[in-house]
Amino acid sequence: MASHTHRQVEERIRDSFARQSMMASIGATIVSVESGRVTLTAPTGEGFRQQQGFAHAAVVFALGDSAAGYAALTMIPPEAEVMTVEMKINLLSPGEGCLVAEGRVLKGGRRLVVVAADVWAELDGGGRRHVAVLQGTMIPVDHR
Repeated sequence: MASHTHRQVEERIRDSFARQSMMASIGATIVSVESGRVTLTAPTGEGFRQQQGFAHAAVVFALGDSAAGYAALTMIPPEAEVMTVEMKINLLSPGEGCLVAEGRVLKGGRRLVVVAADVWAELDGGGRRHVAVLQGTMIPVDHR
């Protein structure tokens, strides 16, 4: 986390997250922030399901992309933000119940940050199912 305290980095991420209307719309919250790792969660909301009643792939992607992007944000200077350059997703099983996205930095850099995320479904009866895996690249950008 460079020369910033963990509290400063977490506050920066929570402030940014609060401005994301997409995450607010799906009911997402931050579970944890660590150096190079961020975990988010969201319910499989009624308005964000596909025709069979499972979480729409767009919601799974958005949650995983945001978790990975915030993981990247923990690794860059405070005057920068990140944007997704590219992101690949493999959908492994249907999303239902509460979704949990665990984003992480695979390789940090000044110009590009390679990231990944796993999205899990925490099922009502207990247990966890791997819903998706994402891998992509973030680019630091001037936030002004």
